[in-house]
Amino acid sequence: MVLPGIQALFGFQLIAIYNQRFESELAVYEQKLHLLAIVLVALAIALIMAPAAYHRQAERGQISRYFIDLSSNLLTWGIAPLLLGLVLEVYLTARIVLDSIAASFAIAALMLMVFAGLWFVFPRFKKSRLRGERRSLQ
Repeated sequence: MVLPGIQALFGFQLIAIYNQRFESELAVYEQKLHLLAIVLVALAIALIMAPAAYHRQAERGQISRYFIDLSSNLLTWGIAPLLLGLVLEVYLTARIVLDSIAASFAIAALMLMVFAGLWFVFPRFKKSRLRGERRSLQ
């Protein structure tokens, strides 16, 4: 489910460099931030696609505990570069729209907290609570 959205984002990232505003309104360092965001999203795609590639080549027709653990780890690792790539793109978009580095940075920082909270903090918090509940039931 996530992969088509990431691939669409990647396509839009690539198109952006051919837009005249990309060169005229972004400083060179911001253009390099865009390149970094593209690399991060490409890395996320690689990590998210890796379980399918592994399964079709190494464990076709079966699902092992190793495959489940590998898939979970690769998908989790893929979230980090996706998060950073998205936050950089939010910053750059806000920078062009608002023409304010401070406001753009504030919006990007807020998005970083939202993504990190939902994708990393909340799951770990919930996992620790579930462990605590299981221990109390024993």
